[in-house]
Amino acid sequence: MTERVPHPVFTEEMRQTHTILFPDMVDIHFHLLENVLRQSGYRAALLTNEGPEVSRTGQKYVHNDTCYPALLTIGQMISALESGGYDPDHTALILPQTGGGCRASNYVSLLRKALRDAGMGQVPVISLNLQGLDDAPGFRITLPFLRKMLACMAYGDLLMILANQVRPYEVEFGQTDALVSAWIKYLSKQFAQGSGYDLRSMKQNDARIARTFHEIPVHRVPKVKTGIVGEIYVKYSALANNHLEEFLRKQDCEVMMPGIMQFLLYAADMPLEDVRLYGGKKSTQVLNGVMLTYLTKYESLVMDAIGQYPEFTVPARYRRLKELAAPLIGTGCKMGEGWLLTAEMAELASSGYSNIVCAQPFGCLPNHIAGKAMISKVRRLYPEANIVAIDYDPGAAQVNQENRIKLMLSIARENLEKETNEQKRS
Repeated sequence: MTERVPHPVFTEEMRQTHTILFPDMVDIHFHLLENVLRQSGYRAALLTNEGPEVSRTGQKYVHNDTCYPALLTIGQMISALESGGYDPDHTALILPQTGGGCRASNYVSLLRKALRDAGMGQVPVISLNLQGLDDAPGFRITLPFLRKMLACMAYGDLLMILANQVRPYEVEFGQTDALVSAWIKYLSKQFAQGSGYDLRSMKQNDARIARTFHEIPVHRVPKVKTGIVGEIYVKYSALANNHLEEFLRKQDCEVMMPGIMQFLLYAADMPLEDVRLYGGKKSTQVLNGVMLTYLTKYESLVMDAIGQYPEFTVPARYRRLKELAAPLIGTGCKMGEGWLLTAEMAELASSGYSNIVCAQPFGCLPNHIAGKAMISKVRRLYPEANIVAIDYDPGAAQVNQENRIKLMLSIARENLEKETNEQKRS
């Protein structure tokens, strides 16, 4: 039997002496989160280091059979430490831990092993979870801190969805990104003053955010509308998907990225689904029911704000996603992104974003089942769906990935031209 190796714990004293590093994933959301961490008394830094060195470092310290997101996140953090930019004796690392059946639940243990192998076993690793999976006396998720984190995700979704629908059509290049930066600064200032994360002020902020994007001068011309789905890290992380969003924008596409709030709602709802299907504790129903209700209020604020303006496409709400999944896949399929991934493809196909890139780590079993394997079934229900599944892996050539996407886009442009001509004739 393998002996359990003790690991350093992030203590209360370390809050004053240690910088907490965390890997990038969703750019807008995590910049807001970085500011919230700093305002809460932590010396936090969002990592943005990229390049082949990150992947090489990950391959050095993580077994190749481990999924690509683990390899990249661990590679990014250890590469940052090895660069000399941070003192390992005064640095801590933080990773989310779901506690579910996905391999992501093992990332924290893998990171600790990688640190020992790299000669930096003194670096504490904080597990960000709500299940009490790990002990970190110096890092406590209080109720106000949790509310701020959830507000970051909701605001991040709103800014991301609106920016993606305005940026391709803006008359003055860069105006959309400048507005996003201005809102990140404004919201962070509100958080620092102890406001901006209660439902009342969020409703006011969301309405103002939507109005400011509505007021950006645009020139709307027909463009290929493309959606991105997939494993949560590869879907959102530019490091993992070789800057997929940027690539699609350069191909003159409008990109729709499903919000991260849908995944949080899914995570809160699935324990309730377990109770419904298999039975379970009453406490699970109560606690997760409260969380689901609270997250649904955040979701409603975002969707209501977007829906004020007819030029914006309002993404489907979580309950609608479950309805879309029903004829395709059972909601008991919940490993990784599970049925939510299938539902997101159906929702995009039914809302005008029928050209879809399914981004998945090579060998990610949940995504191959709920993503790649469901494509033909989605196409049968939504004949207009034009979907390509792209595997991301250290051995995958970026040029091959982009060529496959370009082939999908060539079909999309033919369909757009045909649709445009039909509209002109009518």
